[in-house]
Amino acid sequence: MSSVQREWFEKDYYAALGVTSKATPKEITTAYRRLARQFHPDANPGDAAAEERFKEISAAYDVVGDAEKRKEYDEVRRLGPMGA
Repeated sequence: MSSVQREWFEKDYYAALGVTSKATPKEITTAYRRLARQFHPDANPGDAAAEERFKEISAAYDVVGDAEKRKEYDEVRRLGPMGA
């Protein structure tokens, strides 16, 4: 299992965005934008926790916001750690 696949298996990007795995692309984008505004470093100067949360949200959206990566992510999570 590659380190990317391991990270994908260990992290629930849907939960990070506050959506279910059945969410539509539009629901994912809406959730990402709402959270990104809330936790953006410019909106929370000097808040390290908000900055970390923003990075987590951005990483999650980078994967589940992209149709191809989302399909691959879902497959990795479905197969589990032994699937690769």
